[in-house]
Amino acid sequence: RNGCAAQAEPQPRWTPRSSETRISCKDVPAETLYDVLHDTGYRKKWDSHVIETYDIGRLTANADVGYYSWKCPSPLKNRDFVTLRSWLPLGDDYIILNYSVKHPKFPPRKDFVRAVSLQTGYLIKANGTGACVLYYLTQVDPRGETWGGHDGLDRLFPQAMKKIYKAGLKYPEWKRRHDPGYKPWVYPEQSTLPSLSLAELSLQHADSLEHIDETGLTEDHLSTSDHEA
Repeated sequence: RNGCAAQAEPQPRWTPRSSETRISCKDVPAETLYDVLHDTGYRKKWDSHVIETYDIGRLTANADVGYYSWKCPSPLKNRDFVTLRSWLPLGDDYIILNYSVKHPKFPPRKDFVRAVSLQTGYLIKANGTGACVLYYLTQVDPRGETWGGHDGLDRLFPQAMKKIYKAGLKYPEWKRRHDPGYKPWVYPEQSTLPSLSLAELSLQHADSLEHIDETGLTEDHLSTSDHEA
């Protein structure tokens, strides 16, 4: 429905979740959706689950490290991520990839469960004039046993894709009023982020993090908010 399709791999309980989702975005050019996914200043306008998001530092002209904290459906504990993200324009198409890393200045926090993106990617493919198709593929370990027994993540991914589409429709007008020429993901010379070295980072292994048991929570408690962008 609404051009959104999702598929989650059947998995045993308590394993990382894999999901792939796609949505057709009529009237949203590929380059606009690419900007939406990069622009942290716009994120809180459409992502009702974000608590805090910011860039930590730059590795190269098309790779950085960032922080994202996520409001989980009540009464689950909120999650956060530190990820290395890279991106690449491919003609009229775009790829954005990320995976979790450890940064010594951003260790796990007591008020969040540090989740792990094993590999997450967006592929934005142009689909004629002024339209595109967004593909999302992720394997994530949210470090909590209730997630394997519920379909919360599988419900959230299609919801998030629809929000991204709606955000793409509204982004050009918003960007005209908010520093329209500033796009360091397109113009790397604009970046003011401190430089990072790969030597400062290490791969975040899920088994080194807290794993919490939320199996006592029932499906009735796992209500999700779905605010409009």
